[in-house]
Amino acid sequence: MIKINWKPDKSSGTSLYKQIVSYMKEKISNGEWTLGSRLPTQRELSERFEVNRSTVIEALSELKAEGLIEGNSRGGTKIVNNAWSVLMSTSPTNWQNYITSGLHKPNLQTIQLINELEFEEGMIRLGTGELSPDLYPKEMMKTVLTNVSDKINSLGYEEPKGLLYLRQVLSQYVKKYGINVSPDSILIVSGSLQAFQLISMGILSPGSTVLTERPSYIKSLSVFESSGMRLNGIDMDAYGAKPKDILKSINSKDTSLLYTIPTFHNPTGIIMPKSRRDEILELCSNERLPIIEDDVYRELWLDEEPPKPLKAEDKNDNILYLGSISKTLAAGLRIGWLIGPEVVVERLGDIKMQTDYGSSSLSQWALAEWIESGLYDKHILEVRKNLKLRRQIVLRCLDEYFSDIATWNKPKGGFYIWLNLNKQISMNKLFKDAYKNGLLINIGNIYDFSNNSNIRISYSYASLIDLEEGLKKLSKLIRECN
Repeated sequence: MIKINWKPDKSSGTSLYKQIVSYMKEKISNGEWTLGSRLPTQRELSERFEVNRSTVIEALSELKAEGLIEGNSRGGTKIVNNAWSVLMSTSPTNWQNYITSGLHKPNLQTIQLINELEFEEGMIRLGTGELSPDLYPKEMMKTVLTNVSDKINSLGYEEPKGLLYLRQVLSQYVKKYGINVSPDSILIVSGSLQAFQLISMGILSPGSTVLTERPSYIKSLSVFESSGMRLNGIDMDAYGAKPKDILKSINSKDTSLLYTIPTFHNPTGIIMPKSRRDEILELCSNERLPIIEDDVYRELWLDEEPPKPLKAEDKNDNILYLGSISKTLAAGLRIGWLIGPEVVVERLGDIKMQTDYGSSSLSQWALAEWIESGLYDKHILEVRKNLKLRRQIVLRCLDEYFSDIATWNKPKGGFYIWLNLNKQISMNKLFKDAYKNGLLINIGNIYDFSNNSNIRISYSYASLIDLEEGLKKLSKLIRECN
């Protein structure tokens, strides 16, 4: 997708259309916009450049006259030459052909746009699943990095499963959740997303099916589908995935595993009670269906401690358990862990060595120090206190601005409130209207197998002022949207 992070200078003596021509020629000639790339529509270009559509048409006409683009006014305009190819007889490499033939599928356009707009200045991010910069423990991090610097003798490559010291620390840490494993059954990964990639490459065959709740965070990614797998949605109720739907969907020929987020589910916030966990665990054990348990939100309980993980009751080594500090401490450290049968951990560790030769050594040492020093537990208490306040503010705003247009859940932890609109509107139009008004929202259809009228509201990232201002503005946009 072509990115435009520039606007013409309306105070300049150079005409607007000339500025646009110069900008687009530079992007095309230096190869940033590759041959075969499709330009945004005239309307989209006029919105991004903040100029009249006639100005865009004039600029495109000049680029066409120079032989750089061709197409029509309905969004079919694409780049066919660059500045060098106009002067030379040889055709340049058409990188677009290479891009479209790659194995990994591109993100949904909405998600690509979210990833781009998250870094646009002044944007209120109502959907971001990350801790606010206001909650970054700067002084504690200084202490950790100072302490750990005296313990590190080398920052070379670690062994395939990750830093042994960190795996020993984690082996002790997860015992409080009822998970008893040796360091040999733990693999350090660069966040849970890498764990999905390793699983898809290492233990699943093309054509197999992964069962997951609908909606689900995993639906917003293409990691399994890019490796030739299919995702099959399992209906949920107030207690999580329905066991009957799991059983109905199991096909011994192609169903490979179940992916579930039983604790503070993303995006719905649902917490699966112990009775449902036991039922699913027994079902999958009887059917010999392995489970990926994504437990990255466990530490973020706000009212009462959640039930123990499925992994704590796993007597048959049937579960691959994922943990991470991306939601609790610092996403940028890029450290998570996978706990599973030793033979699986060794297989995935071998693949990890072939892909990146190990996660950051410094990040691994830092996390071990965070946990061993007790600062991690202290930090989590502070995070819970702040998230509880944020949740309270958002729920109050929802009561004030959304009571007649939507329903929602009150989450007991995690980051998210699953907002369900009472009226049918174009969610894609709402998404566009929102970002044009400085609001970035995560609409529900990026997590689902079909369209819905939901929005994932996050109370973890935006400032307290922005949360209230953003929700008030969102309510107005929903009322105006058809």
